[in-house]
Amino acid sequence: MLMTAYINHMVDKMHAHFDIKDLIDLSLEYMKPILLDDEALSIDFIIINYKSVTMEYAKFAMPPSLLQSIDNTITKIKSNNPPLSKYTTTFTISNIDISKIIKFLFYSDGVVENSVRYDNKLYMDFIEEDFSSSFTKDEFREKLLWKIDDQEDDMTFIFINQLTINSRISHIKELFPSTLEALEEANDWYSNIWSTFTNNYKLSYNAGVVFTELFMNAYEHGNLGLDSETKHKLLSEDSYFTTLEEKQKDCKKKITVSIDTITHNSSKYITTTIKDEGEGFDTQILSKIFRDKKNFNGRGVYVSRQSSLGIYYNSTGNTVLFLHKLEE
Repeated sequence: MLMTAYINHMVDKMHAHFDIKDLIDLSLEYMKPILLDDEALSIDFIIINYKSVTMEYAKFAMPPSLLQSIDNTITKIKSNNPPLSKYTTTFTISNIDISKIIKFLFYSDGVVENSVRYDNKLYMDFIEEDFSSSFTKDEFREKLLWKIDDQEDDMTFIFINQLTINSRISHIKELFPSTLEALEEANDWYSNIWSTFTNNYKLSYNAGVVFTELFMNAYEHGNLGLDSETKHKLLSEDSYFTTLEEKQKDCKKKITVSIDTITHNSSKYITTTIKDEGEGFDTQILSKIFRDKKNFNGRGVYVSRQSSLGIYYNSTGNTVLFLHKLEE
């Protein structure tokens, strides 16, 4: 935990001048006085650069990372360094092209060394198949937890899906003004589209709940710039809606909604993206919201996460994506 906290601190401190080699050097400098002579540390340093479409990595005695390409080929990225110790002075940083990679899986040894419920095997015999067939981290986690008997060690994994280069079979896009009337119009529009996707009322209802909450956030918090504290004050004074109507008169900003149908194996997923033209927000607060469901602030975001396969914001906080899986 100390190492993780230190690395996070240094990443924030380096900011625009970030360099993976400098980060590893600083981490070594921090770690060496702490480690005993016979201790070593396994760790991954991974940098995914979407501008250069490359991945830099320095893997120190960690399990192979799994990368899945567009043609569903699984590539194993093995460690290119021994474990870190207080005697480490040099290390290797490698670079690979990820232009055709759609999914990534990074994980600790506790995942693959766990026994499964049958045949006296370890999960390492199943991880590639489960990774390949999973579209989201939750699907992968369900497969993992179903196969193991009991959790025998700490388990950590990071599952990344590059939705932008997945197999998209349809795309719908619509722009809406920042008005209360447009909110109702958008809800009707979204509901009608979902009626063409499925007859499952519960699934359509959940998708509608998420859309309403996040579209409203884009409208009031994003384009109108209304913060949570002001909103609560206006609600207590019974002047919330009159204030919205007043603020929207001079607002020329739009809300863009995109709906994509994506195929993965034999399954179909619907992704919805809502983008406002506001200044965004500090997305670091989301972790606190997801941990505290009783907190009124961010309640809509919490409900949205519970009613979908996940919600994902861009770093600025003015674009959010959520997804649902259609029944097969």
